[in-house]
Amino acid sequence: MASPGVIEPAAQSSTAQPLSRRRFSHDIHGISPDEIDSLMSSSDGRPFLVVHHLSEVKDEGIPFLIPGIPITCRVDNTEKYTTRSKVHVGTLYTVQLTHGHFHWSVKRKYKHFQELHRDLYKHKMMLHLLPLGRFLKDRQQLRAMSEEMPSLQGTERTRRTSSKMKYLEEYLNGLLENSFCRSDHSMLEFLSVGALSFVTDLGPKGLEGPIFKRSGGHRIQGLNCIGHHQLCFRWSRRWLVVKDSFLMYMNRDNGSIDFVLLLDPEFKVKVGRSYTDTKYGVCIENFTRSLIIRCSSYRQTHWWSHEINRLTESSDFLKVQRFEGFAPPRENTLTKWYVNGSGYFADLADALEQAKEEIFITDWWLSPEVFLKRPATDNYWRLDEILKRKAEQGVKVCVLLYKEMEMALGINSEHSKRTLMDMHPNIKVMRHPDHVASVIFMWAHHEKTVAIDQTVAFVGGIDLAFGRWDDSLYRLTDLGLSQTDNPTGDAVDDGMSGGPKPTEPEKQVKQHLDDLTGNTKLWLGKDYSNFIRRDWVQLDKPFEDNIDRTQVPRMPWRDLSAAVHGKAARDVARHFIQRWNFTKIFKNKYKDGFYPYLLPKSHCTADSLSFTVPGSSKAKVQVLRSADRWSTGTNENSILNAYIHTIENSEHYIYIENQFFISCADDGKTIYNGIGDAIVNRILRAHREQKKYRVFVVVPLLPGFEGDISLGGGNAIQAILHFTYRTMCRGEHSILSRLAEVEDLWTEYITLCGLRKHSLLSQSLVTELIYVHSKTLIADDRCYIIGSANINDRSMLGNRDSEMAVFVEDEDRVLSLMGGQEYQAGPLTLALRKECFSVLVGASSDPSVNVDDPISDEFFFLGWNASAKQNVNIYEKVFKCLPTNSVHNMRQLKEYASEERLCDTDPEQAKKELKAVRGLLVHFPLKFLCEENLLPPRSTKEGMAPVGLWT
Repeated sequence: MASPGVIEPAAQSSTAQPLSRRRFSHDIHGISPDEIDSLMSSSDGRPFLVVHHLSEVKDEGIPFLIPGIPITCRVDNTEKYTTRSKVHVGTLYTVQLTHGHFHWSVKRKYKHFQELHRDLYKHKMMLHLLPLGRFLKDRQQLRAMSEEMPSLQGTERTRRTSSKMKYLEEYLNGLLENSFCRSDHSMLEFLSVGALSFVTDLGPKGLEGPIFKRSGGHRIQGLNCIGHHQLCFRWSRRWLVVKDSFLMYMNRDNGSIDFVLLLDPEFKVKVGRSYTDTKYGVCIENFTRSLIIRCSSYRQTHWWSHEINRLTESSDFLKVQRFEGFAPPRENTLTKWYVNGSGYFADLADALEQAKEEIFITDWWLSPEVFLKRPATDNYWRLDEILKRKAEQGVKVCVLLYKEMEMALGINSEHSKRTLMDMHPNIKVMRHPDHVASVIFMWAHHEKTVAIDQTVAFVGGIDLAFGRWDDSLYRLTDLGLSQTDNPTGDAVDDGMSGGPKPTEPEKQVKQHLDDLTGNTKLWLGKDYSNFIRRDWVQLDKPFEDNIDRTQVPRMPWRDLSAAVHGKAARDVARHFIQRWNFTKIFKNKYKDGFYPYLLPKSHCTADSLSFTVPGSSKAKVQVLRSADRWSTGTNENSILNAYIHTIENSEHYIYIENQFFISCADDGKTIYNGIGDAIVNRILRAHREQKKYRVFVVVPLLPGFEGDISLGGGNAIQAILHFTYRTMCRGEHSILSRLAEVEDLWTEYITLCGLRKHSLLSQSLVTELIYVHSKTLIADDRCYIIGSANINDRSMLGNRDSEMAVFVEDEDRVLSLMGGQEYQAGPLTLALRKECFSVLVGASSDPSVNVDDPISDEFFFLGWNASAKQNVNIYEKVFKCLPTNSVHNMRQLKEYASEERLCDTDPEQAKKELKAVRGLLVHFPLKFLCEENLLPPRSTKEGMAPVGLWT
């Protein structure tokens, strides 16, 4: 529809190459002189940027060993071994090496020392035969090199092993003092040193060395034909690197990382022909691959297997953690919660500005043109501009987007990908899944995460997309004109003051296409939305309004998110890396060098924070997820397990705020997740024990699908309503039906609500539901879960949509109230619960409403339920709102929708009535269309879809 103030984005830089022209090119951002200087001058280890510049490090000739830092060796152990002839007994020397704060050991035979000497001597002779000026310095250094071959024969050393060790130690230390020798390829291989050996954030030096690896072995659907990788394979020489939480192999010729294998509970190291089908083979397995490498000897195979197990045995990721998750609880973690997108977007924008190395983003939907700080008076805080700015500074930006079924969804991820990747080659965007290739048609990547430098991460329900920004005012209007207070006390935009009348659109002031100076709108273009009235379309024209903002109120958006630091942030980043590398392997178009393999930072350096989000506090944080082999290459449903555990172990109350409420298992017929069952059992336990216990549930009044509810809403809306009512109150499996034991006393235990707001638009009273998009559980003022997972099977089972959440438990205590008694609450959870309750019941504007005690009769019955009931009555009287308990069937719906509304017949009286509205709560209409079958007819496309699509 036509609308005022169409604003277009500024023209993009002409230096950005079109995606189609540079799709298979390498990054144009090479390593800068300043970055080279930092690599050469670093004394505590290499900076992490080395990981993203391996080819440049090789081309620039940057030494693997840290310049100016001595490397020393100590030969302190020997082992005897039998040679192939079984006549001679050889000696294996253990060489302990130190370089700065890095320590490692290698095992070498005497012949390896001799081979090293021969190689160095050969290189020395070659330099003398090439009398070029550039080798003058090297020739000068080589004059000090001994030409004597290390010999252990013909002296007393033959009889004394300790003397042999001392002799070899002195010989090697002498070579390591020579700058030419210590940088020689033969020396580096003798020392097992590579380009990533001394990157501080990758943890200890670990194990490295040349191996032959066998192709194939991927455990990913579609990558291996039956028996193909066992019959058709090839061997390739690679450089294997083992770190404390992953291993990888590189192409030593070009410096590229060719594969990364993360540690997980399926990680195993096996030796022998029975596991590898090859002599001197080692099989390394995890969830996604069975990697077979070949060593040069029997002893080397056991050395590799032993050292790999030794280096990885203490890793958290080898164990199945609490809730059957991949990451353990991280104590003393800085974290912060957000209610609504305004504070979240602002902190995220500031955090993105701090990025120095990497930015990882996952989203169900991403709008490149979304503004993170508002009102926007220029493009500085627009998401795509922020990412472009960081990419130009050398930061690697990696984005994973859900590739939607275009026939079913209009989120246009192709536009998002193309827009971002056209801005700079340091911005890489992958979309997944390919529905036909992966045979995944119904499930989605639903996570909403951002990880910055693997140090700070944001997790929650808020996509970086249009319609998500909001604050506690939940404005229904945005004409960008002067704000006034309407008779109901709500800050509104009356569409009249200080500007042209909405009836005269041709006279409305238009801003310059590139100029946002003086802009006062909070939601520009398609960011102003009411998706139940009209879903988003033409997202490639982001600054054209989708609805007429002079006539249609926007639908406010309520959501929660969280920030975490340190080890928990590393866990979030690790999940992203696992998904990224998995997608790179799975999709042929991502297998080239343009899309790099990513490496997880070590948790041993996670406490070194380069920046923190202001206002963060310490708590115990566990990162949870829903993951499956199609989405991530592994299986996990730790979010569901955490929900059920928290409900079952809650003592006083639970507060659920969620976009969906579809639960209550029915023996595997329709619904499988047991969250609703846990709620029923906990209430029944409280009733039998005669103890006070409360359950607060807040969900959207209508599902988020386009449809006219006055005509029934359409099949998609009705399908979700069917399963919501099946969970709440309809049918034998519903919560209220299974609470028959408590009879009419169920209202003392559970309350089911939605949210609504009213305002003034173009001199007319309007109302709209607040769309609850949150995915939050709070319990007992001591712990909470914030994430992307809805309460339904899609999000919770793990084998459907991919999700991520954080479980936060307060470790400190503050004095509070619970059931009229003094209570030790957690400060973070208490503040979150009070923030939620204060806004919902109107306590933030009415000091007489006390939210200190969440389970007291006064608050539960008067502060919460009485307000919700009163608000429902007022809204129905003034606006004839839908959905409503007054409408039981389609005939009544038609009659109800045709009745006159007080807001139209007597606006002044309506304003007086609305003054009594307190807060945002309204009771969920449990009797709405109770006489109708809301399941879609079989003859419709919605009816033909599998039930799992809706549940």
